[in-house]
Amino acid sequence: YLLQKNGVPYQEFRKNTMITGIWDDHDFGVNDGGKEYAFKKESKLLMLDFLDVPRDGDVWKHEGGYQSYTFGQDGKKIKLILLDSRYFRDALQPSKKEGFRYEINEEGDILGEDQWTWLKNELIQSEADFHIIANGIQIIPEEQGFEKWANFPKARTRLLNLIAETKPKNPLLLSGDRHIAEYSRIKSNHLDLPEITSSGLTHTWGEERVEPNKYRIGNLIVSLNFGLLYIDWSKPSIRFEIRDQNNNIRLSNTLW
Repeated sequence: YLLQKNGVPYQEFRKNTMITGIWDDHDFGVNDGGKEYAFKKESKLLMLDFLDVPRDGDVWKHEGGYQSYTFGQDGKKIKLILLDSRYFRDALQPSKKEGFRYEINEEGDILGEDQWTWLKNELIQSEADFHIIANGIQIIPEEQGFEKWANFPKARTRLLNLIAETKPKNPLLLSGDRHIAEYSRIKSNHLDLPEITSSGLTHTWGEERVEPNKYRIGNLIVSLNFGLLYIDWSKPSIRFEIRDQNNNIRLSNTLW
């Protein structure tokens, strides 16, 4: 964190840009880790200090790193919800099935009851025009064999049902972790929910390979990448771009 914060390019970026976020496993402190990690409380303090979260923020008062921000004025509001999918997540067991790292935890949870209650209130009480829900791991894809919400099907169903029931305006999921980028979307009679996965800035798979995802729209991007969101309040609409290390657009779509 200190090396990053003391880097000249990052210092210049911080001068002109608000920076916030939520951890994934290596920020949390252990690869693919969950609630069993012994130093999760210390990791939370380091993360919040790195992000310069004000000491009077609610996130300092509860367990876990989840928090939310609302930007803009009436009629042009964006709500950013940062979910903590590490601090309370139940354990995963290694899988013997080829191509799969973990067994499915049928009854396991990811968010913990306090965070579930908080999230429901955040969605019910929101007057925002767009809702960006971000966390470390993929929510919609089911078929890949690594970390994902689908390893905890009860929790995944609960999240999708909560979004369908509370009906936040224009919900969008953001995720990372995978060292690839892709656009997934669930569409049903009760739910229309896109997810943008973007990662990473420093390394990716390094070679193309086939990975099924029945919810994917467009190509799977296997290159260094970062994501951008553009909001056009005249419609209103929101568009995403995935750009590579040379700033070339590799994937884009208008979501709403």
